[in-house]
Amino acid sequence: MTHELFRQDAYLREAPAMVAEVGEQGVVLDRTVFYPLGGGQAGDSGVLLLADGSALQIADTRKVKDAEGKPTALVAHVPAPGQEALLRDLRPGTAIVARIDWDRRHKLMRFHTTTHLLCHLVPQLVNGCSITAEYARLDFNMTDPLDKEALSEGIARLVAAGHAVEIGAISDEELDANPALVKSMSVQPPRGTGRVRTIRIGGLDGPVDFQPCGGTHVANTAEIGGVVVTKIEKKSASTRRVVLGFS
Repeated sequence: MTHELFRQDAYLREAPAMVAEVGEQGVVLDRTVFYPLGGGQAGDSGVLLLADGSALQIADTRKVKDAEGKPTALVAHVPAPGQEALLRDLRPGTAIVARIDWDRRHKLMRFHTTTHLLCHLVPQLVNGCSITAEYARLDFNMTDPLDKEALSEGIARLVAAGHAVEIGAISDEELDANPALVKSMSVQPPRGTGRVRTIRIGGLDGPVDFQPCGGTHVANTAEIGGVVVTKIEKKSASTRRVVLGFS
């Protein structure tokens, strides 16, 4: 398996690692700071730095899929086109430094944390999500209209309040006993280890938001900065889409 360093420290921009394998799906490392596509959040880009000073450009990051197309515990770093010569010289056991595109990652972190604030402002189940470096969107399972300005004001208020964002975990049993913690209809939290990673925004006595989540987040809502609702769409009779952008 690939040790996913970003799960505990989203601010880790680079780390030494070892090439585990090079295959059709990409370069697999023994450990990585690169977040793979999942939970609606886009995969990281960046570079793998070799000892001779050369750099393999990474365009995307994905979970390696098995023969049945199911994601595994391995993370594949997908090279940008035109780097075949570098890839041919890359062998298992090669020491590298994995470095993410930090500016892009930080935008993803800011947007992802904002989507959690939206879940507080719009207490409805989510049936779709996309988080990119340019915009983010949540699709809410609801029929009532939403007010763009009111939501933007609500986000600004929660950002200005400077709520702490903390990583935690609960047991599978605790999650089973509190099914309302899962706010997504389309993405279920990963199970299998007995513990489920959580993100809490705000204090223990009355959190703004608390839900299972494997994504990367800022440490405090004040770090989100200027994010507003740019569009609200009626996608179907029971779906309202809220699109976020930087102000």
